[in-house]
Amino acid sequence: MFKSLRIRLAITAVVCLVALYFLLPTLVPQIPSPLDKYFPKDKIHLGLDLQGGMHLILEVDADKALESMMERTANDLKESLMENKVRFRNVERGKDATMSLELTEASGKTALEKILNEQYSDLEIASTTSREGRQIVYLKYKDKRAADLKKLTIEHSVETIRNRVDQFGVAEPEIIPEGENRIMVQLPGIKDPERAKNLIGKTALLEFKIVDEDNSLDEALRGNVPEGSVIAYGAREDRSSGQRGQVPYLLKNKTLLTGASLETAKVQISDRFGEPHVSIKFNSQGASDFDRITNENVRKRLAIVLDGVVHSAPVIQERISGGQAQITGNFTMDEARDLAIVLRAGALPAPVNILEERTVGPSLGSDSIRQGIIATLIGSLLVILFMIVYYRLSGLIADTALILNIIIILGVLAGFKATLTLPGIAGIVLVIGMAVDANVLIFERIREELRLGKPARAAIDAGYSKAFVTILDSNVTTLIAALFLFAFGTGPVKGFALTLSIGICASMFTAIFVTRLIFDYFIWQRSVHNISI
Repeated sequence: MFKSLRIRLAITAVVCLVALYFLLPTLVPQIPSPLDKYFPKDKIHLGLDLQGGMHLILEVDADKALESMMERTANDLKESLMENKVRFRNVERGKDATMSLELTEASGKTALEKILNEQYSDLEIASTTSREGRQIVYLKYKDKRAADLKKLTIEHSVETIRNRVDQFGVAEPEIIPEGENRIMVQLPGIKDPERAKNLIGKTALLEFKIVDEDNSLDEALRGNVPEGSVIAYGAREDRSSGQRGQVPYLLKNKTLLTGASLETAKVQISDRFGEPHVSIKFNSQGASDFDRITNENVRKRLAIVLDGVVHSAPVIQERISGGQAQITGNFTMDEARDLAIVLRAGALPAPVNILEERTVGPSLGSDSIRQGIIATLIGSLLVILFMIVYYRLSGLIADTALILNIIIILGVLAGFKATLTLPGIAGIVLVIGMAVDANVLIFERIREELRLGKPARAAIDAGYSKAFVTILDSNVTTLIAALFLFAFGTGPVKGFALTLSIGICASMFTAIFVTRLIFDYFIWQRSVHNISI
C-alpha cells in the first residue's frame, strides 16, 4: 500500500511541477537571467477579446477569379484553334466568366467541339447564334467545375492570407472560412490595424508586360486604344517638391510572366539613393522564361505591374540571365517589407473586400481580463467556502484539489500555446463548479457508508468506487459535447470548448486521483479513524 501511495504521490508531483514549469513565465514578470534559459519564453496567449486586436470579415470575389481563369483559357484556346487550322475571329471574354468567338466556316463548330472534348473538358457550349453567315459560339465553365473552382479559390485565399499573417509576425491568429465566400480573420495584439488591412487585402498580382511603343500613347489617352494593348498608370514622385503624380503607360495586353514564378522576394537598399527596393528571384522555370523574354525584347521597355499599377518600366539593355529583378517605387521601409511579404506568400486568387471590421483596444482587453479574474476569484471563493462549511476538513481536501485543477488548466494552455479568451475564462468558472461536483458525489456516498456503521477506510473505498461510474459518465458526456463544440464551433465557442475540455480531464484527475491520495495518506500513514465530513 505504501509503495502505491509513493507512486501516486510522485505522479501528482510530476503533473503539478510540469504545469508550474510552463506557467512560470505567466506568473513571474521576469525570470532571473541565469535561470531564464531553462524555462519557456512564452506566456499564455490571450485572445482578441483579452489583449485587443482586430476582427475582420472578408468577402472573396470568386467570380473575378473565374473571369481571370477564363481570360487565360481564351488565350490558350486561340493557340489551339490556330494549331488545328480552325478559322475564327474575335475570341473575347464576356461577362460572368463566359467567352465568345466567331467561326467563319460551317465546319468550325464540329472542329471546336472536338477540341473542347480533347483539351478543354471543363468548358461547354452555352449557346450558339448566327450573324451574317457566321456562327457566334458562347462558352462557359461547366456548373460543377465552376463550383469547384470557386471552392478552391476560397481555400487558396485562406492559405495565402495565413502565410502573409504568419510572416507579418502576429501570434495566434485565427483565419477560418465562413459560409461560401467569406473568411474570418482575428489578429490579437495587432499594433497597426491599417497596415495589417493593406497587407491582407492586397491582391499582389505581379505581372511583366512589354510597353507598347509602336502606337501613340496620346491617341490611346484620347480613347483610341489599339487592339491588344491597355492603358495602365504608375506613380512618380518629384524629388524636389516631394509631390506624387500619375504617369500613364501603354502596355501590351499579353502578360509575359507572373509572380507565380517567384522563388523569393526580399528588401534591399539602393546604393545610389539609399532607398529600399524589393529584390526578386525567379524559380528555375521562371528564370528560364525571364532569360528568353529579355533576349527577345532587347531595347524594349519591360513594365513591372503590381495589381494593375506600373512600378517601373526599365529598358532591357541586354539579355538577363540568373532570374533576378528589382521592383522600385519610392517605397518606405515598411511598404517594401510588406510588398516582399505578399510576394513571398503569393497573390490572392481573387480580390477580397472587407465587410466587417472591429478593433478591440488594449484598455477594453484589460477590463475584460480584470473582470474575468474577479469573476473567477469570486466563484472560486464561494465554492471553497461552501465546501469547507458543508464538508469541513474533507471540503478542505476538495478545495486543495480545486486549486491544483486551475493550475493544471492554465499550465496546459501555456504548454500547448493555446489561446485564452473571455469565453475560455467562463469555461474555467464552469469547470470549478464541475470539479467539486465530483467530490460532492463522493462525499455523499462516504456519508452513507459511515451511517451504515462502516469504518473510515471501508467507507472511503466504497464511496469512491460507487461514485466513480456516475462521475465518469457525466464527465465523458460533457467532454463529448465540448469536443463537438471545439470541432464545429468558431471564435468564442471554440475558446469556451477548449478550456472546458481541458478542465474536465484535469478535474477527473484532481477530484478522484488527488483527493483519494490525500485520504489514503491520512488513513494509511497517520492512522486516522474518524473522518471530518
